[in-house]
Amino acid sequence: MLERLSGDTRLYLTVGHPIPQVKSPGGITRGFEARGANAILVPVEVPPDRIDMFFELAADIGNLDGMVVTIPHKFRARQACATVSPRAELLGAANVLRRNPDGGWHGDMTDGIGFCNAVRAKGIGLAGRRALLIGAGGAGSAIALSLLDGGVESLAVFDLDTGRRDALVGKLATRYPNVAAAPAADPAGYGLIANASPAGMRPDDPLPVDAAGLTPAMHVGDVVTAPEVPPLIVAARAAGCTTNTGTEMYRAQVDVITDFLLGRD
Repeated sequence: MLERLSGDTRLYLTVGHPIPQVKSPGGITRGFEARGANAILVPVEVPPDRIDMFFELAADIGNLDGMVVTIPHKFRARQACATVSPRAELLGAANVLRRNPDGGWHGDMTDGIGFCNAVRAKGIGLAGRRALLIGAGGAGSAIALSLLDGGVESLAVFDLDTGRRDALVGKLATRYPNVAAAPAADPAGYGLIANASPAGMRPDDPLPVDAAGLTPAMHVGDVVTAPEVPPLIVAARAAGCTTNTGTEMYRAQVDVITDFLLGRD
């Protein structure tokens, strides 16, 4: 790879704040290499109060062909797009952007695909399960939609920000009647628990759900990638649950992201 880097190398960025936890630069750059593309993905940390300035600058970087967008910029990334996929339009968020022929950005939202692919890879079906989602941000929005698309019996959404929770439920309810707001992060009675909040990234974070309510009949998934096995997954495995980690979720969508960035989706 290094010997191919030159002025002709096409540039892609992973944009977020914080950024050290992201896994995409290595995996997607390897994906470019495997597909014969002279391209590289590099991480860029942009704080929220500079993201508007960043997108203005990015529009004029001639060798910048696309971006992977992570917390907390996925809703702002949608606003930067000239065109988006139907799911990004519904959710108002995008985590991948590529150039249109006219130079504007085209966006999509793949986090839900990655999460559900990771669940299925563990032999867990979605159809007929009652699901609880923790976190109604960009990743949570995408996971919610994919769970409903995948046939869950019902979906309950919890977020400490009740306004954000209710906004997501309202969007999803235009397409699915089996979604509702959850008043608490209580796992009791659910067959699938999805943590799409950042709880677990810091050592002093509380668990996003009460571990005492976890049972072996549940599948627990988490979007947190650092630590690689976050505290919720440790607790879920101790309770006998099947699990998938944020790293497994990333791996389950890396080919989808790479093909999107190269316009081969």
